[in-house]
Amino acid sequence: MLDIGIKGLAFTVGAFLVAYTVLSAIRSFVLPRNESVLLNNWVFQGIRRVFNGMASLGKTYEQRDKVMALYAPVGLVALPIVWLGVVSLGYTMCYWALGEGDLERCYRISNSSLLTLGSEEPSKHGLANIMSYSEATLGLLLLTLLISYLPTIYQAFSRREQLVARLELRAGLKASAVDLLLWLQEADMLEKGSHWQHWEQWFVDIEETHTSLPILSFFRSPQPGRSWVSAADLMLDTAALLISTVNLPRDPHMVMSFKAGCVAINRVARFFENSAKTEAPKALSEYTPDSTPHHADFRAAYQKLTEAGLPLHPNETAAWAKYQELRTRYTHAITFLAKLTMAPETKPI
Repeated sequence: MLDIGIKGLAFTVGAFLVAYTVLSAIRSFVLPRNESVLLNNWVFQGIRRVFNGMASLGKTYEQRDKVMALYAPVGLVALPIVWLGVVSLGYTMCYWALGEGDLERCYRISNSSLLTLGSEEPSKHGLANIMSYSEATLGLLLLTLLISYLPTIYQAFSRREQLVARLELRAGLKASAVDLLLWLQEADMLEKGSHWQHWEQWFVDIEETHTSLPILSFFRSPQPGRSWVSAADLMLDTAALLISTVNLPRDPHMVMSFKAGCVAINRVARFFENSAKTEAPKALSEYTPDSTPHHADFRAAYQKLTEAGLPLHPNETAAWAKYQELRTRYTHAITFLAKLTMAPETKPI
């Protein structure tokens, strides 16, 4: 009786592991919502600790960036391996509960079915044969699921990086909000909404893709000095400086872009802080210095914009207060994501 109870428990646990793994895969790549999957979190966080240790050995940002560029691809490849491993373990317990032999033979049956080798087959129970075929089906399903969604992941990555690259062409690799404002003035785009419409759509896309496929946040730009977090910071800073300081009619597209950016950045940050319970790595936080502008930085920016001939609000102190208030809407999320993704350092305004 005790033996039956133990085997019943083993079958139940094994079936639970299989069902949970399949559901995790569905929630990861099929469900169009920002679901946090515990199994995936364990995989990515475990691999991240290894990469943090290797990156901390680098003496320059370029060396650390080269190491961290592999983190997201390695994590993505490791995910189906872990899924298959858990499914194999679950079916091993089920075969053992059905009396197919000792654990070693059950493990061989499980992996033979999962990898469609056919070298070991159940022999004592009709239900075990059914489970063998179901395991082979699930193994193919899990691998196919990831492979079929790789194009989706890289399409979202490509859309994100196209606008980041265009921003670098316009304002420079390490541009500040003042640099971008001066470029917009030279290009006669300060009062035109086409530039901001592209960024509004970009922020909307970031919110959707980087919460439903959170591994995208860690895919690094092709060039070491670029980062989607730094680009978001630059655009939000530019919009905040434009709203608070430049005395021009308010462009509705710019305002909507700023709102979309604040919503997107905060939701992505909250996903990692709350849902995924991810902390910014302390070992790498020193590589992302605080870029919060001080009043002296703002005063220098105000003077530079004045010299460039931009119409500014006459009360510099009031403009500084408004700029500070606008920054509170996104600065915490930007700082958290910059440390989490090990983004390159940015300049104050």
